[in-house]
Amino acid sequence: QVQLVESGGGLVQPGGSLLLSCEASGSIFSINTMGWYRQAPGEQRELVATKTRDDNTNYADSVKGRFTISRDFAKNTVYLHMNSLKPEDTAIYYCNAEIMSDNGGWRILRDYWGQGTQVTVSS
Repeated sequence: QVQLVESGGGLVQPGGSLLLSCEASGSIFSINTMGWYRQAPGEQRELVATKTRDDNTNYADSVKGRFTISRDFAKNTVYLHMNSLKPEDTAIYYCNAEIMSDNGGWRILRDYWGQGTQVTVSS
């Protein structure tokens, strides 16, 4: 089985910083893209940032210049460094990864999601 476990959310004041982490574990053969999405109350889930296996990155316009995504390929971990946080960044942040699992020789490629971590930006 494959799992994504996130950590690092919390309450921060406007202008502050947070670091989110997400580690993939289990019967992993390979990982393609890893990334972060978020969902605010009453809103649809939206892309925040993604990073491919080839190190290509993609950011939502709303976070460019403030957030940085990075990966530790050896640890199957993706990070989201969030700086200059604004109240409108408040949301549940979800980790996503496209993973090929190895199940006793059967390899299956699919998307996985973490359980989500709450980020609240408020004074």
